[in-house]
Amino acid sequence: MTDRKKGKGMRILGILAGTCALVLLMLYMAGMFVPDKIGPGTVEREKKSVSPGEIVKAVKETTTEFYEAVGTVRPRRETSVESQVQGRILKVLVRPGDTVKEGDRLVVLDNREFRARLDSAKQMVVSARARKEQALQAVKVAEAAFTQAEAAHKRVQTYYKAEAATRQQLEEAESAFQQAGANVKQSFDGLKAAESGIKQAEKGVEEARIVQNYTEIRSNADGEVAKRLVEPGDMAFPGKALVVLQTRGALRLEALLPEGLIDRVKMGEELGVNLDALQRTVKGRVTEMVPFADPSTRSFLVKVDLPAEKGLYPGMFGRLLVSVGKIPVVWIPEKALRRVGQLEMVTARMGNDWTEIYVTTGKSSDGRLEILSGLNGGEEIAVRGEEP
Repeated sequence: MTDRKKGKGMRILGILAGTCALVLLMLYMAGMFVPDKIGPGTVEREKKSVSPGEIVKAVKETTTEFYEAVGTVRPRRETSVESQVQGRILKVLVRPGDTVKEGDRLVVLDNREFRARLDSAKQMVVSARARKEQALQAVKVAEAAFTQAEAAHKRVQTYYKAEAATRQQLEEAESAFQQAGANVKQSFDGLKAAESGIKQAEKGVEEARIVQNYTEIRSNADGEVAKRLVEPGDMAFPGKALVVLQTRGALRLEALLPEGLIDRVKMGEELGVNLDALQRTVKGRVTEMVPFADPSTRSFLVKVDLPAEKGLYPGMFGRLLVSVGKIPVVWIPEKALRRVGQLEMVTARMGNDWTEIYVTTGKSSDGRLEILSGLNGGEEIAVRGEEP
């Protein structure tokens, strides 16, 4: 029985010891044993000494609230260069980033087959011209024969009237005359056919020359090479892109605008565009609004032409600023804000004392900082205040 009582007493002492340790731990975490520790939810107000000229007021004003429609900078004109004929690629003369002028060669194809076609077409022209010479000679012979037949027919007519020729001789003369006339007409028809053959052959030469020119693929405008999609040895054929060109310095922002805000944007209107990479906002003009919404995002595509900006390239990120109304905003100078870790605070006058006030900041603009919470506007704020 004695051992049972001793065991029970030890358990009670263990429970009491554990309880005491837990209470002491809670008191320590509450700051009972650290005199200078500030308890949760309390902020000690510190007095500040501020020199004259370093005091400003938090300004409250009404400003325009903007919806930021995210978008991408793209070239106003992007051209996919393709071949008009099929052939093996011999040379690719450009690389991404190269600047090209209108008419510059981009890709060269193997033109041996097309050169052979051109030579064949030229030979057909030579043959057609030879046939024309033969037709001219035939015309001359037919005309001479016609002249003789005509003279013979007239003589026989005269003899027949003088009863010096028979009826049969007259008929033979008339038949020869008519045959000569038919030969003249036939020879002229042959000449026309020869001339037509020359024109057709010359047209074949022109077509063959044009097709051969297609083996040198050239730029159709001034621009910059954005993509090179083929290498020497590849096959080119109609419908296959070889090189992608884009206008240089002529860019626009393509942004998606929610359907609820589409009525706030008008064609030709100037809107602000925030370019994060350049750390500035520029003015752009709305030049295109796709007249239907994307069913997956319920948004409209808006295209805004951008001014020429140094350092701006296709693919960069941008925000289209669309006005949605007026809101009150509190502003302070950026240098009036102090940051301690993730905390943001300002030194403000409360009565006769200077107090640290925790604030939440928004966007900055022209050296000013938007205050979302902590200040109501009109407060005196210390800038670069010094402690006594």
